[in-house]
Amino acid sequence: MWGKSVHLFSVFYFYLSNILLKNLATQLVHGTDKQHANQASVVSDLVLSTTFERNEIGDFADGQDVYTRSSNPNRRELESKLALLENGTSAFAFASGQAATLGIFHALGGKHVIIPDDMYYNGRNLLEQCFKHRELTYSVVDMTDLSAVEAAIKPETSLIWIETPSNPLLKFTDISAVVSIAKKHNVLTACDNTWATPYHIQPFRFGVDIIMHSTTKYLGGHSDILGGCVILNEPTEQMKQSIADFQKYGGGVPSPFDCWLLNRSLATFLLRMPVHASNAMKLALFLESHEMVEQVNYPGLESNIYHKVAKKHMQNGFGGMMSVLLKMEESDLKKRASDMKYFKHATSLGGVESLVEHRRSVEGNNPTSPANLLRISVGIEDSHDLIDDFEQFLTR
Repeated sequence: MWGKSVHLFSVFYFYLSNILLKNLATQLVHGTDKQHANQASVVSDLVLSTTFERNEIGDFADGQDVYTRSSNPNRRELESKLALLENGTSAFAFASGQAATLGIFHALGGKHVIIPDDMYYNGRNLLEQCFKHRELTYSVVDMTDLSAVEAAIKPETSLIWIETPSNPLLKFTDISAVVSIAKKHNVLTACDNTWATPYHIQPFRFGVDIIMHSTTKYLGGHSDILGGCVILNEPTEQMKQSIADFQKYGGGVPSPFDCWLLNRSLATFLLRMPVHASNAMKLALFLESHEMVEQVNYPGLESNIYHKVAKKHMQNGFGGMMSVLLKMEESDLKKRASDMKYFKHATSLGGVESLVEHRRSVEGNNPTSPANLLRISVGIEDSHDLIDDFEQFLTR
């Protein structure tokens, strides 16, 4: 009976999600309300002022904007859209994904967190470097091993950090199963949804408490914005206030111009994402059949070991990220990667342009990625051009 109810809920949510996405497209273009005084402008004004004038009794015009570190019209508009994207109740914009992650860890109030064994390496560096003088410890586990996740929970555990698909191996965590374990032990869950984006996965649907994004990536979409955000869904007042205070007093906020740029980019988010996913699927199928490719890590492939769990969580395709293990020496791989026509050999991901990266080269003194692994961010160019570019890369 329970299984049937879950199935009916999933079907209902699928149709509801499609309806909401259509409405979301309109709201991402027009916004939820006007945040600026100039009601005649078709696009939002860029408000660069760092301070705002008081009236004759000492109050402010809208009661919110006093000083841009505390509040700014561009940031308020952006945060309302970010909350809409994930169907959350509140959102907080930060100057980078790292600043957003730091805000979550700072707000916990606990002493122990559980992180994935292939967590974004700078996320782990943050815990090692910025919290080494504080009483916040962490355990590293394979998030695909549910028994290991539960075994890692301690009395002082306050958070389980989920990153799916993972970077760069695209391991896929069963979000609902991890959330179930966390709730049994009264532990919060946070999900880094940067790679999947709300176009493919809505973590709140599976019971996650906190969502983090590096808005630099797909939400920005043009490799010209540095930013991050934390999105909450019916949070405790203590958690919400703690993150709000960290944003306000810590000062790690995005500039008005970055907020304005990100607002602009969100208008095309729902148009860009299906092209990323479609191009990635075509490229993954090509690479899977090539003799120079040892393995393709892409959850959209039926041969992928995470395909079933990914299909359970993802909608509208499987995203624009993948990685490949190639049958070539590291030096040759890096040289060829730098000679591609359309794929640029560069760090980061999620932009309209396609990128490749030899991931091990940027992982510092303790690299974890295989030497023959290439991470691929598939852009929105013509898929035939991207496949041709990889064919010459592999056969040259």
